[in-house]
Amino acid sequence: MKTRIGVGLIGFGTVGTGVAKVLFENAALIRRRVGVPVELLRIADLDITRDRGVVVPPGVLTTDVKQVLADPAIDIVIELVGGYDFAKRVMLDAIAAGKHVVTANKALLALHGEEIFAAAESQHVDLGFEASVGGGIPVIRALTEGLAANRIESIYGIINGTSNYILSRMTRDGHSFEAVLKDAQQAGYAEADPTFDVAGIDSAHKLAILANLAFGTPINFKEIYTEGITNITEQDIAYAREFGYTIKLLGIAKLNDGAVEARVHPTMVPSDSPIAKVEGVYNAIHLVGDAVGDVILHGRGAGSMPTGSAVVSDVIAIGRNLLKGAAGRVPPASFQQDQRRPIQIKPMEEISSLYYLRFMVVDRPGVLAQIAGELGRCEISISSMLQQGRREGQTVPVVIKTHMAKERDVQKAIREINRQAFISEPVTLIRVEGKDE
Repeated sequence: MKTRIGVGLIGFGTVGTGVAKVLFENAALIRRRVGVPVELLRIADLDITRDRGVVVPPGVLTTDVKQVLADPAIDIVIELVGGYDFAKRVMLDAIAAGKHVVTANKALLALHGEEIFAAAESQHVDLGFEASVGGGIPVIRALTEGLAANRIESIYGIINGTSNYILSRMTRDGHSFEAVLKDAQQAGYAEADPTFDVAGIDSAHKLAILANLAFGTPINFKEIYTEGITNITEQDIAYAREFGYTIKLLGIAKLNDGAVEARVHPTMVPSDSPIAKVEGVYNAIHLVGDAVGDVILHGRGAGSMPTGSAVVSDVIAIGRNLLKGAAGRVPPASFQQDQRRPIQIKPMEEISSLYYLRFMVVDRPGVLAQIAGELGRCEISISSMLQQGRREGQTVPVVIKTHMAKERDVQKAIREINRQAFISEPVTLIRVEGKDE
């Protein structure tokens, strides 16, 4: 029987530091939970001189990744270097060496997950990636184990803390996207180049992983409709409030009629819903299972210690498996590899939703009738409408909320309305999650 679990860490940045702190500071607790000591034997990083605020025993730090991969005392390799090519090579080399792997690399899994899953399966090693989605929120284990008896019907939630911070501040303070983004960068909540976060790419990576696990199908990340928050205005946030909604950047995946909807975009959600109340850098994920019903997971979606917590939870789970000779007990992709099935991703134009539409129009007689007429010709029914004030001959906003409509029909109507002389700027569209009234 093993008398200890040896761990090697590759990448000693923000998350790697959190992992080391958790393993060192909670060593006694972890030993009680696993049954034997879990020891961090090697840490590999390009920079091993910078003070990370954690005391590392002598001889643990190295700049040579091979010292981690080749060490027979290391059972579990933690990959935290990020990126694609090098990280992929590290993970596949570790798996080939018979070592179990833990990663937080959602981008890599979204793009190359199938290859990595297959490699882990063929080598009979465990692959842990709890930290890849939701930081410290245990959503991966919820899907692979806790809710395994359920047919998952839908997933939707806030899975990017930066975008949620920006939208929360815009909603609370009434400031512009540009102003809040600058504040977020100064506070360290947004990168110098925030594109991955504010354009929805990070959320799409995470949604690809969640949908893969939930529905038992390989998800092509490039097929996920992705739209960010850069065009959300203070005006739209104010109108959303009048309708009783709050704007959030959501990742949404639904299983309908044998096809999967997978999309990321700004969404209006009822202001009294749990998701609407999630503010700042927090994440929240709403899962619906056929047996369990609604499950909402809420917590810190990023940061050194929350993400480190998730990484170490995988280390503990794998350590327990090693002691019981049960490696591979939970398939990496939740479903047994030979039981996963390709499922069509529904084209975006085929989805149905409620819609918020804002038209900037020249205020003159007949404009509303023309807009309503075009929506009617495209089989789009109006639920409610707002027009505040009159300034004949000047530009004014007209806001419409629709009943349930098909994306293709809405886009067709918008294209036609945008051609009209009374439209002063392109129509703003925001999809709405909620009950059709």
